[in-house]
Amino acid sequence: MKQILDAILAGDSAAVGGLEVPDHYRGMTVHAEEADMFEGLTSKEKDPRKSLHLDDVPTPELGPGEALVAVMASAINYNTVWTSIFEPVSTFAFLKRYGKLSPLTARHDLPYHVVGSDLAGVVLRTGPGVNAWKPGDEVVAHCLSVELESPDGHNDTMLDSEQRIWGFETNFGGLAELALVKSNQLMPKPGHLTWEEAASPGLVNSTAYRQLVSANGANMKQGDVVLIWGASGGLGSYATQFALNGGAVPVCVVSSEEKAEICRAMGAELIIDRSAEGYRFWIDEHTQDQKEWKRLGARIRELTGGDDPDIVFEHPGRETFGASTFVARKGGTIVTCASTSGYMHSYDNRYLWMNLKRIIGSHFANYREAWEANRLIAKGMIHPTVSKVYPLEETAQAAYDVHRNLHQGKVGVLTLAPTEGLGVRDEQLRARHVDKINRFRNR
Repeated sequence: MKQILDAILAGDSAAVGGLEVPDHYRGMTVHAEEADMFEGLTSKEKDPRKSLHLDDVPTPELGPGEALVAVMASAINYNTVWTSIFEPVSTFAFLKRYGKLSPLTARHDLPYHVVGSDLAGVVLRTGPGVNAWKPGDEVVAHCLSVELESPDGHNDTMLDSEQRIWGFETNFGGLAELALVKSNQLMPKPGHLTWEEAASPGLVNSTAYRQLVSANGANMKQGDVVLIWGASGGLGSYATQFALNGGAVPVCVVSSEEKAEICRAMGAELIIDRSAEGYRFWIDEHTQDQKEWKRLGARIRELTGGDDPDIVFEHPGRETFGASTFVARKGGTIVTCASTSGYMHSYDNRYLWMNLKRIIGSHFANYREAWEANRLIAKGMIHPTVSKVYPLEETAQAAYDVHRNLHQGKVGVLTLAPTEGLGVRDEQLRARHVDKINRFRNR
């Protein structure tokens, strides 16, 4: 592994293909035998620092259409938190199901799960049938894993009957020194970014692109008013950038003045601090407060000069979904992915059906959408939102921070990279955007 790292650090990526692939590597794992360790605890009481382990694991066999990547950096996503607290189910159920698909996928059904759905690194080896990538290529990876053996996914690969999220529903993820990916997960690493910066956008940037910009999502247009929950967070920070970049009007909902300042730094002007303004959408566990929905709607119209949201960018789920459905304009769209505050959503359907609103479910992105989202990063039109970076050994603490919402933007993880700041190839482009690249730092 040291020889591989030395070649990459020396800028001799072409030499990587001639080096021996290690038969083992270090990766962050959860263990099947511990899947019941948090039984009886609430989600908030479950601690990723107790379930995530840094293990030495065997290097998987490389199959057709696959690539083995030396991972320089990765990042924390909420799916790693879910994996670490075994919610909503243990991911070993996913691995077992995938392992039954074929002799090749049986590799994934193991008593440990190497986690992580982001990476930036260098291709080490490619399997049979891979022509677009070669050893030495500097890459990032999106997290869509598909088989495409049925017709279902050939219009939109997200609809493939065997669609999975790499590192969550498959093994050998990116929070490790090596990762196994399908070659159609790979995209060029943006040259003006460091390894940790390049690794951080993948999942959330692509997810926000499909959810907000793509015709498969809200199909946002210029002038649309977009209500964005958690607008300074890992997902919302990209939605805010896409709205501004696409000529829309973001209304950013945050939970503190510090987070409001981040939104202003991105260029947003219309901001609702839900903590300072005291919004409480639930009277008790079973009853929502429609007066609070109306108060939120009035506040949005006050900020926009009388306009209701054309689009509501939803991801908190249970806590906010009733309010989101209410405040969207007549004929408007609520587009939802994830449910970080709970999966069981409830809303007053009168405000949906009588006002001709739409709810659209959105999940990650297809290869084309992920490629377009990465292309905007590479052009310096959308920027990483890294606030803090941990070494691989402290990944569990990084996951804990995300679980407890102690972070801003994205939390990065150095895997093989020994320090931050490495991997920049285009200094000129970086100099043009360095302030925007760093605006989430140390927050």
